[in-house]
Amino acid sequence: MSEIADPLSLENQVCFALAVASRSVIALYRPVLEPMGLTHPQYLVMLALWQHAPLSVKDLSELLRLEPATLSPLLKRLEAAGLVERRRASADERSLAVVLTGRGHALRGQALKVPEAIVERLGMDLTELQDLHRALTRVIAAADGAGTAAR
Repeated sequence: MSEIADPLSLENQVCFALAVASRSVIALYRPVLEPMGLTHPQYLVMLALWQHAPLSVKDLSELLRLEPATLSPLLKRLEAAGLVERRRASADERSLAVVLTGRGHALRGQALKVPEAIVERLGMDLTELQDLHRALTRVIAAADGAGTAAR
């Protein structure tokens, strides 16, 4: 930190860069997801389900790092749209399983175009974006480790 002229200047803050980058990139998804009838948080739920369905609400919450209270309204909207169903898990009646409907499975075909559209909108080299993803994954792991150590 001693090399930075002003460690409290806004442009030197990692949290600021991450927040602005996050909002800016997520905004690029809006017009791409809109024709599919999805918001960005709903898209993340669908990605998790396309990869892992069926999932318990608890497992989906952990996978997406969302509180159940945040996830529940997303699931209700996806269910109202006919993309998912919440069912009692056969192994544990207390647990809700989230499953894709036929329409939810079919939407995956449209979603296959999303990553390419976002890369095109960003105008960045795919290798650069993959490097960024690896770096952010390391940041997440480091923050998780720091959070665990602080407890």
